[in-house]
Amino acid sequence: MKWALIGASDIASTRVIPALRTAGQEVFGVMSANPDRAASYAKENSIDRYTTDLQELLNWPVDAVYISTTNELHASQAIAAAKAHKHILCEKPIAMGIADANSMIHEAKANAVILAANHHIRTSGVHQKIREIVASNRLGDIYLARINHAVALPERLMGWRLESGDKGAGVVLDIVVHNVDTLRAALGSEIIEVTALTASNGLGKNGIEDTANCVFRFANGVLANTIECFLVPYSTSSFEIHGSKGSLVATGVMTQDPTGEIVVTDAAGVHSIEVSDRDNLYVKTIKQFERACRGEGTPLATGSDGFASMQVALAVLQSAAEKRTVSLLEAGKE
Repeated sequence: MKWALIGASDIASTRVIPALRTAGQEVFGVMSANPDRAASYAKENSIDRYTTDLQELLNWPVDAVYISTTNELHASQAIAAAKAHKHILCEKPIAMGIADANSMIHEAKANAVILAANHHIRTSGVHQKIREIVASNRLGDIYLARINHAVALPERLMGWRLESGDKGAGVVLDIVVHNVDTLRAALGSEIIEVTALTASNGLGKNGIEDTANCVFRFANGVLANTIECFLVPYSTSSFEIHGSKGSLVATGVMTQDPTGEIVVTDAAGVHSIEVSDRDNLYVKTIKQFERACRGEGTPLATGSDGFASMQVALAVLQSAAEKRTVSLLEAGKE
């Protein structure tokens, strides 16, 4: 497949471009709104073509686009790509509003193209193993889950993520969306209620939140808690699931790499769980995306998965702003 990159981003250069090439894909060209950035980015990443014009890019002979611009641009760019009959892999959140996300999904279906969300964490072999354990009933009836996803935001990523609400800044649209997707995939249920607190502890500007603490109620009765932060350099990420027959604790797993360990504790003792799949998360995403474009299954995270994580993130922001529990049954549905 031939790909065009909409957005000259760090995630594209450090993760997606290498993954595309490893998966045997061609990176045909790149677009940036800044002409100097477009030219330098293309040179640095050995890309032959660059442009500042979306329509020019959509006229290129490419099969798919990868969108990694700032968040407020995702919807309009994805809709344009769908109308141009290009398959779409979009960074999270897929949009910043229910109507825009619905329009993206509608246009993708209407034009028979694949729309996928780049929720890379769920593709990890460690998380696939966690889902297998839950599905096998080894933990019994699930009551509680918890994610610690407190990190130090790398300096190279500081900028609009900390400053511009119009662009979708803040830890909620950056990290909460991943945690929601991880929980949905593992628990096999949808979030129906959200209660959240957020804080700006000095890194976020103009009132942008850099810290969040969220509680979710799932339709199957599970209660889950997540913490997210941009200011914590020494924390180890973790994912816990607690049930009637056992407890699972996975450490070092909320990352961009296939790392981490799983321990299950039950009546028979403490068990370290072997994980054989340590393949690159982004390569796996690209390979399955290509298969989906050929009509072989679906992407690892669909447009509907992206819709769900975005919808919950918006409810988190609403809950924190209004200081109340928000029901997802009140919100717009896909």
